[in-house]
Amino acid sequence: MPDEDPNPAQTPLHWLLAADLQDNLMVASNDLDRLQRLLCDASETLMGHFDAAANQIRPLARLAAQHPELPQDRLHEAMVQLSGAITALQFQDMASQLLEHTHSRLRHCADQLAQAAMDDDEDGVVQDAPTRPNPVTQDEMDAGSVELF
Repeated sequence: MPDEDPNPAQTPLHWLLAADLQDNLMVASNDLDRLQRLLCDASETLMGHFDAAANQIRPLARLAAQHPELPQDRLHEAMVQLSGAITALQFQDMASQLLEHTHSRLRHCADQLAQAAMDDDEDGVVQDAPTRPNPVTQDEMDAGSVELF
């Protein structure tokens, strides 16, 4: 945009639309950053609690093995459930990669828009677009369905 502060009535409509679209792209990008932080914090907390629960159950399982009158199958099932929960949390890495990829795409679009429509870019450089269309092809968390990229 020119150095002077243009009167909105004299500002070309495409500049106003481009500025609004760029703002919306940046808001979405910032929301993805917050979501990424929330996802990381939640999964770290859950992983810590699941690990602590597993560490509590293991000695109980050993103790139950010494006492045949105690139902060991319930402790075993609890460990199986905890293992499944921990496996599901490991998919957080793929979700984080997808969030980062989407964030990069949005930022690239916002930078291109600023440069093309307003001949301006806050950072002075248009961020490179991701080279791959999608870093993660996984869309489910079933056992055995992992597609490593």
